[in-house]
Amino acid sequence: MKIQVRTAKESDAIAACNVIRSSILRCCAEDHRNDAKLLEGWLHNKTPEFVLRCILDPTAYSVVASMDEEIVGFGSALDTGEVTLCYVAPSMIFKGVGKALLTALEEHAALAGVDALHLDSTRTARAFYLRNGFMAEVPPVQAFGMEGQPMRKELLGRG
Repeated sequence: MKIQVRTAKESDAIAACNVIRSSILRCCAEDHRNDAKLLEGWLHNKTPEFVLRCILDPTAYSVVASMDEEIVGFGSALDTGEVTLCYVAPSMIFKGVGKALLTALEEHAALAGVDALHLDSTRTARAFYLRNGFMAEVPPVQAFGMEGQPMRKELLGRG
């Protein structure tokens, strides 16, 4: 099975939303600690309408990863280089889907002349981003009852 990454389409919003929500629920317990209030805060805007807005946002680039025509990942980054979303279906963790999403976002940003990507990583995703060349910018911050780690990856020489 080969991972395919392409630009997200409007018709991908529901499947991409399902990936995001299941990833948060099943993979991010280290962050939300199964606390109903934290989960509600994290999931309240993770709707198909929200994902559709990301896909249609002219200041963003959104991609989906699929295997056998099933969407198994979703990523989105703003023109500023801010990675706003990068989620993988729980069954596809550690199978290269996240790396494929991130690579597509990096390549698009480099071609657009962006010098670096930046994001706020969850505890769950921190090791993934470190493995993929991101570095912590400052100490972790608290947001919405959870820890976030501001991170950055230089893209100079790409594209």
